[in-house]
Amino acid sequence: MEVLARVAELRAAGRDVISLCAGEPSGGAPAPVSEAAAAIHASGVPLTYTPALGIAALREAIAGHYRRWYGLDVDPRNVAVTTGSSGAFTLLFLTAFNPGDRVALAKPGYPAYRNILKALGIEVVEIACGHETRYQPTPELLDAAAEAHGPLAGVVLASPANPTGTMVDRAELTALADWCRSNDARLVSDEIYHGITYPEPGATDPAGVCSWELDRETIVISSFSKYWGMTGWRLGWALVPDSLIGAVDALASNVALCPPAPAQMAAVAAFSEESYAAGERFVAEFAATRDALLARLPELGWGESAPADGAFYLYAELGEQMAGFADSAEYCTALLEAEGVALTPGSDFDDERGRQAVRLSFAASQADVLEAVERIIRFQAARR
Repeated sequence: MEVLARVAELRAAGRDVISLCAGEPSGGAPAPVSEAAAAIHASGVPLTYTPALGIAALREAIAGHYRRWYGLDVDPRNVAVTTGSSGAFTLLFLTAFNPGDRVALAKPGYPAYRNILKALGIEVVEIACGHETRYQPTPELLDAAAEAHGPLAGVVLASPANPTGTMVDRAELTALADWCRSNDARLVSDEIYHGITYPEPGATDPAGVCSWELDRETIVISSFSKYWGMTGWRLGWALVPDSLIGAVDALASNVALCPPAPAQMAAVAAFSEESYAAGERFVAEFAATRDALLARLPELGWGESAPADGAFYLYAELGEQMAGFADSAEYCTALLEAEGVALTPGSDFDDERGRQAVRLSFAASQADVLEAVERIIRFQAARR
């Protein structure tokens, strides 16, 4: 957020700044969603409170999405529509865990998991995950964490992950779900970036593996923000086990009353054929940008990087380019001031090894990403 604030200041002063720090698709909502929103507002229909877990039409459409992508039959009553995935995490963490419980997270990882859990009085157990496990937790790492800290009440898994873009395959997810079941821990599966993936031709799970394919006592979190590009619409959802749905419904009406009514009404159109086609076009653009970025990666002279299986992030250690900088935050500040390129310091995601790393979002246009690469190369060359 500090980087984004400085970006705004520099742009206000007339500087040409390329921001590659926000995890935000540049294309916006699919046309059918925007058209539906315009029609809703033009109609004058009262935009009143909705049911706490969302309107029936949207819950049914989300259930249909799981049939389409995963071949899963989901009862709409198990779908909880929320105020973004952030609202889903808060609501489900409140429901599934109690103060003093221990919940494990991969490090590097999305900082909001840690911050929400800590705010709720839950003990966070961060598991250092490196290149050798593709930055994802394993049953062996969970065993070690439980031995060192005590029994775990939950595990939060992200696939594709922020900031690394790495994924777990079906066998790996099965092993993690089995570990959670055997150890009486609740698996919370962050599937927000599903669909934004770069599989090999003929891959069996091209969009990603949904944890409900393996165990319906897991919690699935997803969102309209990434595949559909609807970040500002503030709509997400959760697949909630039968054992939790009553408590989630009761809490939701107290936490937020309901998700935004006009956004819910318009979001039904996100599941139209035209909207899915738009999503696929966006993913194809991300894939092309990713390929172009990875082709230039050797020229950056950075160190070890995550493989970027999905999402739209490149997470990399700076390696020799750290010379002369105290940490990656100092590197990012200097790069922004000198060349007008904004990256996210890795310390946001890992307070130890992340001090040597950065996250580059390639959700921007390919032209902007490649121009940013040129500027980074120039910035680094000038310091030699």
